[in-house]
Amino acid sequence: MGKKSAKLPVEEVDVSAVKYHQPTTVKAPHLMGLAHKMFVWLIELPILGAIILEVYKRMNNNFNKVLRNTVIPEKPMFRPEFPPQEKEPGVVVLDEDKEPTIRLASALQCLPPYDSSRHWNHDSPPFLYWTIRDYAHAYRSNLTTPSILAERIISAVEKSNNRKPPMSFLVSFNVDDVRKQAAASTQRFSEGNPLSILDGIFMAIKDDTDCFPHSSKGGTTWLHKLRPVKQDAVCVSRLRSCGVIFIGKANMNELGLGTTGNNPNYGTTRNPHSTDRYTGGSSSGPAAIVASGLCPAAVGTDGGGSVRIPSSLCGVVGLKTTFARIDMKGLICGSGTVEVVSPLAATVEDTMLVYAAMGGCSPVDRISLNPSALCLPNLSPSVNLDILRSTRLGKYSEWFHDVYCPDISTKCEDALNLLLESFGCKITEITVPELEEMRTAHLVTIGAESLNGLYPNYEDGTCSKLTLDTRVCLELFRTFSAVDYVSAQRLRRRLMYYHMEIFKKVDIIVTPTTGMTAPKIPLSSLEHGETNYEVTGYLMRFILAGNLLGLPAVTVPVNDRKI
Repeated sequence: MGKKSAKLPVEEVDVSAVKYHQPTTVKAPHLMGLAHKMFVWLIELPILGAIILEVYKRMNNNFNKVLRNTVIPEKPMFRPEFPPQEKEPGVVVLDEDKEPTIRLASALQCLPPYDSSRHWNHDSPPFLYWTIRDYAHAYRSNLTTPSILAERIISAVEKSNNRKPPMSFLVSFNVDDVRKQAAASTQRFSEGNPLSILDGIFMAIKDDTDCFPHSSKGGTTWLHKLRPVKQDAVCVSRLRSCGVIFIGKANMNELGLGTTGNNPNYGTTRNPHSTDRYTGGSSSGPAAIVASGLCPAAVGTDGGGSVRIPSSLCGVVGLKTTFARIDMKGLICGSGTVEVVSPLAATVEDTMLVYAAMGGCSPVDRISLNPSALCLPNLSPSVNLDILRSTRLGKYSEWFHDVYCPDISTKCEDALNLLLESFGCKITEITVPELEEMRTAHLVTIGAESLNGLYPNYEDGTCSKLTLDTRVCLELFRTFSAVDYVSAQRLRRRLMYYHMEIFKKVDIIVTPTTGMTAPKIPLSSLEHGETNYEVTGYLMRFILAGNLLGLPAVTVPVNDRKI
């Protein structure tokens, strides 16, 4: 009989006595090329593979000790559960029962007045890096039309594909469909009947979210053959009703099981700011498309930082929405408890507009979760200045500075100091207990949920068509037991308690988004991919509470510019 330790009930833990334990570097081989193929062959062997992966788990956080050999007294939390929330000051509530166009009109009232002189300094500004309201101004002032810009976007996509190396932004791009959508939008403007502020706005959709007539491959070469797309996902349908023009399906890590954006099936998406570096993943295509200026916004999904990591590495805004805040019907991963569909955009304002149109939980989630009202911050300066002064920022300093690249925490520290100087925000030192347990609980949860939908494909051998990196992930996930999963959900309840206690003292927990900057793309990884869990560990260091606990999170670019 194995020895068991026992955790104190979470209410009895003395958080003030908790010490920060620097996570050990992930102990796993960095695999590419022939070594990668050999490793996958070994771990897929029935007995030897299980032994190799068991050794790996013992070397990293000792799964058995954390999950199987520890008594965790809390009840399992199989989905995020939030206490009732009161309406916050300085926010505008959006009625989920109203049409997306009506919610958008309310969202516009939350934004500062649009000043066209700041953006239109000459007669023919390039369309790259326009915001949503720049597009809207151009259309309504007859400076251009959606059809004209559609041709420019088509040309830009073709140039990106013909580069050496190609940027690999999109996995599905239908020129005729883009022109058809743009023509319909152009006609609405000519008749004086645009649908909303989003009419004529070009957007890309991640390849795991249904957008008819495109197929949803999820980054694979075969999933679309088993799962034909007959209609838009709910979030896409809402955006389409507002007049959004969808340019196609954006590239991603295969099945979302990666953090770099590497995908040998459709080409690895290149970082627009440095094409020899990764974009981050798994929403690599959406982030790169926004960062390149091709579209002002895109839609991604986030189950383990998959919106925030690429947004951070590409320098755009990535919002990870509250769990179940947006209906997940029509997504490959729509039944999990850590993944959400979320917007990426060049600015906070654009993110708010897209979120307002997409927002609204499913009828089932509304009944079972009873979520708080959909709302947006009112960015009117006269309203929010006092609120900014009273905002309490929570910072766990030892965690905050535990990064691979010291410049990251330095720049983030500078940004916090700028907030203090400009608005008088308050910083409170906090402690976040059991961070290592959170990493383990998240891995088991997302792993088990990812594997669940794919298990029939193991029976017929289809999963052998997956890339090597994905197969490594799935073989690891197959070693998780029912005991592991239930223990992870017990940890989820403990961690939710800790965070709810923290939010009694602060309004926001601030961290860097990633522990390292965009890694370089090894040339030898392009054909068959790579497995590098050390890089994955640094990229995911700060982002897991949002997914495991269902909390909202956002990444915004930080630079040297004084605003």
